[in-house]
Amino acid sequence: MKRIAILTAGGDTPALNATLYGAVERANQLNIEVYGILKGFSGLIDEQVPHVVLNPLFSTIPEVDPCRGGTVIGASRTYISPDERELLKQIVQRLEKLQIEGVICIGGDGTISGMQALCDLFPCTLSPKTIDNDLGLNYLEEPGEWRMQTNAMGKPGYELHREHASIQLEEIVNYATPGYATAVYVAVEAIGRIRTTAESHRRIAIVEVMGRHSGYIALGAAYGQPDMILLPEVPLDFGKCAERVREIYDRQQNVVIVIGEGITDPDGRPLGAAHASTDPAGNILLEGAAESLRKMLSAELDADFFRHRSRHESPNQAIFTRKVGHTQRGGRPIRFDRFYAAQLGGKAVDLLQEGQNNSLSILQYRDREGFTLESLHANKLRDQWGRIHARTVHPAFYDQNRFQPSRLGIDYLSPIFDNAIGSDDVEFIRTTFFDRGHLTSRYPSVTVDMQKRIRHLDDH
Repeated sequence: MKRIAILTAGGDTPALNATLYGAVERANQLNIEVYGILKGFSGLIDEQVPHVVLNPLFSTIPEVDPCRGGTVIGASRTYISPDERELLKQIVQRLEKLQIEGVICIGGDGTISGMQALCDLFPCTLSPKTIDNDLGLNYLEEPGEWRMQTNAMGKPGYELHREHASIQLEEIVNYATPGYATAVYVAVEAIGRIRTTAESHRRIAIVEVMGRHSGYIALGAAYGQPDMILLPEVPLDFGKCAERVREIYDRQQNVVIVIGEGITDPDGRPLGAAHASTDPAGNILLEGAAESLRKMLSAELDADFFRHRSRHESPNQAIFTRKVGHTQRGGRPIRFDRFYAAQLGGKAVDLLQEGQNNSLSILQYRDREGFTLESLHANKLRDQWGRIHARTVHPAFYDQNRFQPSRLGIDYLSPIFDNAIGSDDVEFIRTTFFDRGHLTSRYPSVTVDMQKRIRHLDDH
């Protein structure tokens, strides 16, 4: 194998460049040339196939910096449908004209679906990424436990009927995805800062974190010591939730609640407003979980509740919300993400070199060995209808009575975060955040330099 292509698709994460770096460095060792396809699958759809040579003379270009968040080759949520047979043939022809022998896709479940359409005609592997940590399985048999049925709103859908009440950590397929650790780090820092405001003003703070229907970021946010964590996997028992808020507020005169954006009511309806429209990947747009909970608590904890506790504010003033938002998806990746993203990127190159197709590199954990790199055929993630479902937090990881991680949940988080931050992360903050030069110079966007490197199919 002499030349491969690599693309990044879906939403951005802090660890994409680190994955690119690992893949290109491994390709350098194998004397394989790497073309970076611009803007994900849309770059393949473009007749000119805009691309950048990421390792001319088998030397990684400086723009591919593992410490830089995002992706220097751009990403998009454009995907290819298996039904677009003519388009797929055209893409293969373009790749062959560029003398590319295999493609690495960096992404999540949507990217795998896009890759599936292509890998029937061309060798492809995937290196995982997603801050949601939802690409993988709690155990290998999990895809067979999905059932098709009509939900409470009368719409057809899929529901997981678990047959495993508890799991072992070593059963987890793809233990953690690059981008997750950094997203949790950002959420934890936000919670710590919001806590002091809640304490100072004797208020109730509701902090909304990302993750859609998977509550891994909310679970990891336990490092910020919130009083309560509400996961999307557990329908909200509002009576129980409100009672717990009362207990905590009576004890310490402030409460911090972390809520996953995809949380539902007992009937399965999203607690926050769900738009009829969807994002480019087809996901229903969610917003307002924290705000919905605030309104519910404001009605439950009326003015008398606060007045009897020497508070003179109305419930609307005493309860506030904050979204951590897209800051979870950006910025410099912490050490755990940098290291394992690079390793997984390199492993994806090895899979292509070995002749594997429609496979992904995965990160496994064993108590004695720690983290190891392995591979998995993408079809192992699919249910009987060919769908890949987002991995959700297993019930054994969460204590519904305490609204906190269970002992097993703590055991799950510890290997990821015990040494997730390196001394260089701290030094970076110390030396760069208030660099005086930032006051007099503009931000040096890497896209300016990358623009100079772009080539097209006609250039060959």
